[in-house]
Amino acid sequence: MMKVLLKSALIYDTTSLYHGKKRDILLQGNRILSIAPEIQENRIKSVDGKGLIVSRGWSDLVARSGEPGMEYKEDFTSLKNAARRGGYAQVALLPSTLPVIDNKSAIQFIANQSDQQVTFLPIAALSENLQGKQLTEMFDMQQAGAVAYSDDRGSISTELMCRALEYSQTVNGRIMVLPFDRGVNGNGQMNESLVSVSLGMKGIPNLAEDIRVQRDIELLRYCGGRIHFMLISSARSVEYIRRAKREGLNVTCSVAAHQLMFSDDSLKSFDSNFKVLPPFRSKEDRKALIAGLKDHTIDAIVSDHSPEDVEHKVREFEDANFGISSIEATFCTAFTALEKLMSVNEIIEKFTTGPERVLGITPKSVDVGASVSIFRSDSHTEFTSENWQSKSKNSPLIGMTLRGEVF
Repeated sequence: MMKVLLKSALIYDTTSLYHGKKRDILLQGNRILSIAPEIQENRIKSVDGKGLIVSRGWSDLVARSGEPGMEYKEDFTSLKNAARRGGYAQVALLPSTLPVIDNKSAIQFIANQSDQQVTFLPIAALSENLQGKQLTEMFDMQQAGAVAYSDDRGSISTELMCRALEYSQTVNGRIMVLPFDRGVNGNGQMNESLVSVSLGMKGIPNLAEDIRVQRDIELLRYCGGRIHFMLISSARSVEYIRRAKREGLNVTCSVAAHQLMFSDDSLKSFDSNFKVLPPFRSKEDRKALIAGLKDHTIDAIVSDHSPEDVEHKVREFEDANFGISSIEATFCTAFTALEKLMSVNEIIEKFTTGPERVLGITPKSVDVGASVSIFRSDSHTEFTSENWQSKSKNSPLIGMTLRGEVF
């Protein structure tokens, strides 16, 4: 792996002694070999650090891999390439693969796919085979390296959620849920609004998310434990979680970067690449999400990386699968949406401090031995089919030029 010397790069890391300072940094991959006011290495590639910002390595809380079982969508090699391009040092992977990640051996298999630049953090299935009936062996999987438990897009009954919250406390586990009640127009294709009516498409109302957030907060209050709401999208969900945090409940939440960029107006083209779950909501909901980021109600910005092959995505909108291939463009998407509304440091915290706190990861400050993420805030990136690293190209971000550039 080639060594690179950054000359006089600016460090943004509030946990580091170097925060706010410019330093020479010798890297191998994304790992720091040396850091000092000046480093002389004539035989190593040198890069002018003007405009470069170095932070501790970013963590993604919500991503999916095709491997094992669906390597035609994404394999570990292509996922690592995409994650590296996106600036990620750690990626938490949901268990919805074939077979499902619901046992100790499967957890170890995922963890063993990590390399020196990208660490995979396995999220274990909450129920056996994601069927929502029987809890998995949570203790065994935590011992094997599981960082949390989730059924991804699967429906979790009230009874199972109660048992999961109660048992998770004995293993100090984290429950991650995508709040979506399929009993509220489960056949919906996009946000329920005047736009969906004008397009003649079945809508998914905010209520489908709101009542699950409200239910799970009440269960958390009754049972105890910890809940992380993945991918919130509605204004009322933000408010419910804001109140729960003020009450002192152990609740966290995240938002997908693309929810900050697009609204339901984007679906007027009938482009199935805009079909996501939760769906793109109204502009008012998007404003509420940004307000939630600014006041720390929302802890993290995530990729919600969902690779899909052509067969399942390039088809009639109603028949297309939900999901966006996004991990390599997540930071640039968020930065484009937020650069005029939040400081660079505030945005970085949603990729570092926030996800670390959710998963209980001890921060590795910018120093020798640490993994870092590097970007330019004064540049831009053009995403094309030719430079896209993921196997799957189901993304409306392809063909766009976004603010920011990951180094």
